Amino acid sequence: MSVENGRPGPPATSASIVVLTLARRIETELNAALAPLDLTVRRLGLLGHIAAVPGVSFSDLARMSGITVQSVHAAVKSLVGAGLVRDNTARAGSASTIEITPEGARLLSAAKEAVGRVDELMFGAAADPIQRQVGETIRAAFAL
Repeated sequence: MSVENGRPGPPATSASIVVLTLARRIETELNAALAPLDLTVRRLGLLGHIAAVPGVSFSDLARMSGITVQSVHAAVKSLVGAGLVRDNTARAGSASTIEITPEGARLLSAAKEAVGRVDELMFGAAADPIQRQVGETIRAAFAL
């Protein structure tokens, strides 16, 4: 904070805090958009990784998702129970081959539409101009 006329001024802008604040807003919007599909951002991430890497292992999923292997086991068990993925583990201790089911693919497609709506809300033509600029910068930085 700076001091002008004996009164504190606004704090210096922190890029970390701004990005974190925006990320939390986005996550809130995404979770609200995904709730009717019985998905969360985390479950969507796992489902997306499984769809993108057929036969992915629990260890690889944990690394890609930034969570523990134990958490991945619990999450995959939940996804299997919901009929969204198959765990083709031959026997305990052997390598797993986790893959998405047709129902999981259908749900993933619906989730992509929900994510698109959130993208439009947060970064589209009617969004705050600074957020639009952030969205354009992110898309440009990760364009293939």
